[in-house]
Amino acid sequence: MRNARVVLTALGEPEALKLVKDEVRDPGANELRIQILATGVAFADVLMRRGLYSGVPPLPYSPGYDIAGVVESCGSGVTQWKPGDMVVALTQTGGYSQYIVLPESELVRVPAGLDPAESVSLVLNFTTAYQLIHRIAKLRRGESVLIHGAAGGVGTAALQLGSLAGLKMFGTASKAKHDLVASLGGIPIDYRTENFVERAAGVDAVFDAVGGTNWLRSYRALGKGGRFVGYGMSAAIEGGRRNMMVAIASFAILGVLGLVPGKSARWYSIMIQKKKYPDQFREDLSQLVKMLHEKSIRPVVAERLPLRDAARAHELLERAAVSGKIVLMCQE
Repeated sequence: MRNARVVLTALGEPEALKLVKDEVRDPGANELRIQILATGVAFADVLMRRGLYSGVPPLPYSPGYDIAGVVESCGSGVTQWKPGDMVVALTQTGGYSQYIVLPESELVRVPAGLDPAESVSLVLNFTTAYQLIHRIAKLRRGESVLIHGAAGGVGTAALQLGSLAGLKMFGTASKAKHDLVASLGGIPIDYRTENFVERAAGVDAVFDAVGGTNWLRSYRALGKGGRFVGYGMSAAIEGGRRNMMVAIASFAILGVLGLVPGKSARWYSIMIQKKKYPDQFREDLSQLVKMLHEKSIRPVVAERLPLRDAARAHELLERAAVSGKIVLMCQE
């Protein structure tokens, strides 16, 4: 079966993403071939493209952290799935493609009729936000949180889930995105002109995907018993490996500061969390699928671009030119 997919041919700029056509293999035992309808564009994809992310396949390979699609065919031993079933999965790589073969254990069922672009937004972004709130920081109703990048994919998810959980939320974003942050229940903070340490002083938790010295400032904003969670390093884009080293050094300092009674600091990775607690990941994602089906959450989809426009999607994400999740539609 012929398969169109986007591959990363070299480390560097978005132009290194090329559309190719090749064959997709048949599913083996306990595997399924999925026709991908939508795949998310994640900041991790950008870090991988720039060579700032560990554990990726050798070049060339297809990026793509999450997918939503439909079962096309089943391998031997598959009993819980049939062609036509809607599914989502966390893939880490391989999503920028029309088809993918995955073990059946990686799939989570989605009710027919849900929007693929909204469904794929649950896998990485909403599950990350859900676990930050409920599994990692373990925030309770009435507590407060500072969310950096509040207009992004994880940020808008955290605002929606935090509102449902009864949290007081501060969100950093550029001025142009403040209306969105406010509409989702957050108190906007302009990170360019305002001091978020002062504006959000005494919060119970901070979710920080910026990295570098921003982590140290975020830690200062915590009140007694506060929980800092770092889960990304977007600052590495501007300074490359130098900023990556600053981020690592900052987190080492936070590790020492976290020994002081009254505050804590930890790192979150959805892939590490999923590997360590696979049942929790499946439970959390399934709960989010239910919430989407019941319309209690509504992912903010910034752009729906054809697969061939993957390079443009990367450019938009790097420039923070959109709010919410950028999705590639793989069958157009």
